[in-house]
Amino acid sequence: MLIAKNSVVSFHYKVATADGEQVDASEEGKPMSYLHGGGQLIAGVEEVMVGKQAGDHVDATIPPEKGYGVYDANLDREVPLDAFPKDGRKELKPGFTFVAEHPDKDGERVMFTVIDVDGQSVRITANHPLAGQTLLFTIDVVDVRKASAEELSHGHAHGPGGHHHH
Repeated sequence: MLIAKNSVVSFHYKVATADGEQVDASEEGKPMSYLHGGGQLIAGVEEVMVGKQAGDHVDATIPPEKGYGVYDANLDREVPLDAFPKDGRKELKPGFTFVAEHPDKDGERVMFTVIDVDGQSVRITANHPLAGQTLLFTIDVVDVRKASAEELSHGHAHGPGGHHHH
């Protein structure tokens, strides 16, 4: 079966930045599964998967526009250190993440990442950590099958034996 909308795909993958830093990979013996066309993967990966089948190997270069987006400097902020609770300040180190209100969209919450901390302020960003990065994917398709009615109604793939969430 070829990968198309509403198929469930299981695959192994490795992803690295254009400069070779490996940033993610599937676990040995545990392929990732997703409902194709459900928006669960970055657009560039879904696009390169169309028409592939079990046993296929794919090497793909995904530009930022088809990955985690172009880096948006408007999503960077400098926040006074005293805006953070005293008992949590020791955790404020580069790479630390937290959820707070979006800087430009009222009522929307977003994940922030700490970029830098100095004595008086904390530089944070709402950009995804891989925003602006060209990504190199190595993909091995393990299985492709038609999605069940339940998977289609829930909008995602289920593992062996049914549900694995809620």
